[in-house]
Amino acid sequence: MNLEEAIKTAIVYEEKVTAVYMKYADKFASENGTKIFKTLGKEEEDHVTYLKEKQVQLKESGTISFDGYESVVPDAATLKANIKNLKKIAKQPNIDEEVKYFEKALDMEIETSNFYKEMVKQLPKEHQPLFERFVEIEEGHEAIVRAEIDNARGLGFWFDFQEFDLESA
Repeated sequence: MNLEEAIKTAIVYEEKVTAVYMKYADKFASENGTKIFKTLGKEEEDHVTYLKEKQVQLKESGTISFDGYESVVPDAATLKANIKNLKKIAKQPNIDEEVKYFEKALDMEIETSNFYKEMVKQLPKEHQPLFERFVEIEEGHEAIVRAEIDNARGLGFWFDFQEFDLESA
């Protein structure tokens, strides 16, 4: 796969995961679930915008510059390092339905992460930073979604969103 195809395919993946977050964001009884889905959905929309900008840049100049990409969500390593900041939340009465929404999101995040990992392996070295950064971001999303699923099932704890200041999203 060449860079043009990789960016085009990345946009499709990002649009799919965005659609999942947007479809279910307002179906949560819990404020926390809605907040997570809206925050991650907005970030996924931003990924689409960024990738489309890179697509235009490639078309116009024949190359892309990687100027970094900031995420409102900490990477997976930071999330794991802050495990001491986790707190237990009360089980919601309709949690099984909400877990299904998180599982759908997790499936999409894993699929998207796997695509980016494959692009890092396949593409020339000069194009890898773009996709390496998206691997980090999507793994952070996976960590958040997994933590919420574990919490809902009573297996773990949930991140205090204020700790990571996702309100600015």
